[in-house]
Amino acid sequence: MQSYYESLSEKDRRRYAAVEAKKLGYGGIRYISKLFGCNYRTIVKGIEELSEQSLISSLRIRRSSGGRKKALSTIPGINEAFLVVVDSHTAGSPVHEYIKWTNLTCQQISDLLAEKGIIL
Repeated sequence: MQSYYESLSEKDRRRYAAVEAKKLGYGGIRYISKLFGCNYRTIVKGIEELSEQSLISSLRIRRSSGGRKKALSTIPGINEAFLVVVDSHTAGSPVHEYIKWTNLTCQQISDLLAEKGIIL
């Protein structure tokens, strides 16, 4: 059971753990949680998903709009500060004016932005 559980995706792990916990009845969530090394809330969420038919047919593993928001939308002035930082370190193709690059690493850009007061 454990090796099969490890081979599943995140969504399928939740649901498989929920099915096994429901089969065991009382104390099943605690037992399966210890067996698979997952949080009991994960199994509870899996049980909730199994009870909603619309979630079962969903192909998504995680719900939409999850995750970290883009820095451009959360840090005011980052776009302008970035352009100022890389302006003196930018080179381009003499043939194609739309091809440009910089010789700065991501860490160097981050350090220069921090000097301008923008912390990433």
